[in-house]
Amino acid sequence: MDAWTAHDVPTLPDTPGRGPLRLYDTARASVQPSTPSGSASMYVCGITPYDATHLGHAATMITFDLVNRLWRDQGLDVRYVQNVTDIDDPLLERAERDGEDWIVLAMRETALFREDMEALRIIPPAHYVGAVESIPSIVTHVRDLVAKGAAYRLEDGTGDVYFSLEAAPRFGYESHLSREEMLVLSAERGGDPGRAGKRDPLDPLLWRGAREGEPVWDGADLGPGRPGWHIECATIALNLLGDTISVQGGGSDLLYPHHECSAAHAEVLTGAEPFAEHYVHAGMIGLDGEKMSKSRGNLVFVSRLRGDGVDPMAVRLGLLSGHYRTDRDWTDDVLKAGQERLARWREAAAATSGPSGVGLLGAVREALGTDLDTPGALALVDAWSEAALSGAGDDTEAPELMARTVNALLGVRL
Repeated sequence: MDAWTAHDVPTLPDTPGRGPLRLYDTARASVQPSTPSGSASMYVCGITPYDATHLGHAATMITFDLVNRLWRDQGLDVRYVQNVTDIDDPLLERAERDGEDWIVLAMRETALFREDMEALRIIPPAHYVGAVESIPSIVTHVRDLVAKGAAYRLEDGTGDVYFSLEAAPRFGYESHLSREEMLVLSAERGGDPGRAGKRDPLDPLLWRGAREGEPVWDGADLGPGRPGWHIECATIALNLLGDTISVQGGGSDLLYPHHECSAAHAEVLTGAEPFAEHYVHAGMIGLDGEKMSKSRGNLVFVSRLRGDGVDPMAVRLGLLSGHYRTDRDWTDDVLKAGQERLARWREAAAATSGPSGVGLLGAVREALGTDLDTPGALALVDAWSEAALSGAGDDTEAPELMARTVNALLGVRL
């Protein structure tokens, strides 16, 4: 599957005192340095393409775009993989509701997602991989888990295969949730803790046996069927990035069960722990005080904003104005502030001189290097812009360097 078109990312001069990127690791519940040697690897969970890209998706992708940009700025080779869950229950349910072919629905929404990502200037992944194209590898991994005694087939004739949590004694180390909390979230987020015949209510599905009216694939001795959600991401990451990775990323709603389960699958398959050096999770975006969700019908779509003539860079700045780990609101005021900031920065970038450009670059690097402090970074560029527009500073190269800085590190084209 093809990703979207890449754009040029400016190179920046070095500044003194630059340290490694420091990120909050959910598993360790603290900010820790990211210290990949020469090469950094990142797996970010992508969309299930049954609806358009909303601002929650955009905020998550911008978060990991910043990680990508900061690693590149440090001279690291970044191996970035993102998936598309192009076969899953929500996709099939939406297609049935709308009387549409699920393949056509998935292709259309994936194409729209690509357009939105390109407009928001997200650096594309090196590998953009669908679940469907990964099914042969997924089958191999499920069979391996069965052979290891880490998976079992239900005895109800459905052909469904589940992962046994008994094979993952450290299960829960990433989310730190109690069993009671896991049971609630499992039921809310695609799990089936009440399913009869499972050894443990929290055991996640690996392979769903064939059902009438559903698409199926060859599962070898597993029988015909389709993959579970979590094994999809584990398989794609292992195949393309290796046994362990630098960052596993996604929204905070993926922490449990998705990231916890996919990491457990990977660790049991390889014996390498932990699966990720950093588990990084972006906060949720709400609308006017309410959680943004499909069930509430209050989603704000990137494509709709673009269709209304909103500059994607203003959208990006609006989402960058809050810290990535916080749940935050999208309001008309947030968009207006993003638009005003963008106009002011563009005006300042056209000034003849300003305060030290190298000084600004070093300060922005330090802010972003401290757990992606985008509010701090934006405030630094705001202050520089106001000073430049007031005539302060005599660095004639500063406006151009300021524009390159926000382009390369914040992904905002002026």
